[in-house]
Amino acid sequence: MAQVTARTERTIDAPAERVHAALADYETVRPTILTEHYRDYRVESGGQGAGTRAHWLLQATQKRVRDQLVEVSVPGPDRIVERDANSSMVTTWTVTPAGEGRSVVTVESAWNGAGGIGGFFERTFAPKGLQRIHDGVLAKLADAVRG
Repeated sequence: MAQVTARTERTIDAPAERVHAALADYETVRPTILTEHYRDYRVESGGQGAGTRAHWLLQATQKRVRDQLVEVSVPGPDRIVERDANSSMVTTWTVTPAGEGRSVVTVESAWNGAGGIGGFFERTFAPKGLQRIHDGVLAKLADAVRG
């Protein structure tokens, strides 16, 4: 099994502290920035940063749905880590200052991919699809924290 990684980055016109706080708000902000690829979103415990447990179905493709139950940790002032209890997927959100009132948000998901020919296709196509999904979330995040 090879590790599969999808990474997306966007510069956002908002201070890093505001962006990080928005990303860590699983109760109010997260449901508003998720794209149509996310269904049945709910917070099971917590809701603000570390200790949050949230569930959703991620419709990666027409046939591929991931049932995700994530445990949230905040290992530093610039990172939020979501570990999926139902798979090997780990998604890390990193927010860094990028000058006056701007920040760069990087989202990276990594998981243990399948082997064989199925694994080849997963390593080839899954990162691009997940990058598009993450880019949509980052666009909505930019709108949510602007101003």
